[in-house]
Amino acid sequence: MNLRDTLRRLLVRFYARRVEGHLDHEQVPKHIGVIMDGNRRWAKAAGSTTVMGHRAGAEKIEEFLGWCSETDVEVVTLWLLSTDNFDRPQEELGPLLGIIENVVASLAADGRWRVHHVGTLDLLPTGMQSVLKEAEESTAHVDGILVNCAIGYGGRQEIADAVRSMILDAADKGTSMEELAEHVDVDLIGKHLYTGAQPDPDLVIRTSGEQRLSGFMLWQTAHAEYYFCEVFWPAFRKVDFLRAMRDYAARHRRFGG
Repeated sequence: MNLRDTLRRLLVRFYARRVEGHLDHEQVPKHIGVIMDGNRRWAKAAGSTTVMGHRAGAEKIEEFLGWCSETDVEVVTLWLLSTDNFDRPQEELGPLLGIIENVVASLAADGRWRVHHVGTLDLLPTGMQSVLKEAEESTAHVDGILVNCAIGYGGRQEIADAVRSMILDAADKGTSMEELAEHVDVDLIGKHLYTGAQPDPDLVIRTSGEQRLSGFMLWQTAHAEYYFCEVFWPAFRKVDFLRAMRDYAARHRRFGG
């Protein structure tokens, strides 16, 4: 590392501490959603392989959760694999699924996080289904950040699954479709979402410069604030995180009012 790079890192570190020192913990989002975008483009820019890009992105996750712990965040939803990602070539999808499995196992073994899967379980390989179930069971007692691992997740699919769950639940209770129709409201549908009784995201961070939702938590993010960051996910730094938190704290949330 040359002198210029060393000075740049020192300045970034100093700036991050300054931003952190002025951060109002009363204005911290309780639930953060993260669209971790840019692994492949980061790898291409670095002259590396797609698989290495996904591995670099995976390595960033626990560091990110550590920053969240320092700022009193209670719930984090990580979008690890969308339903659309299953259309990727098998030579990319196979290793990616393995990397995600390792991420889930590592989060569970860490002991600081409570792991919860959000997504369509049936889409996933049997081995990954087992890893997710074991991670949820082994961390159910943990009094730390609730980490939603969005794997095999699509926003429209979630709403469709919620409606299906609601109808099946009514059928189990002997409720007629007419009676169900009379009682359907926003709260009832919300109870059948993957996130159930969890608070909705206050802040959604998307890396890589893309400015679109891509179907991420379409129902829950109706009143969320969005922060779009130019940095690719593997290169996301603490200073980038703190900037997002500062930007969120400066906004006046009206919730449609």
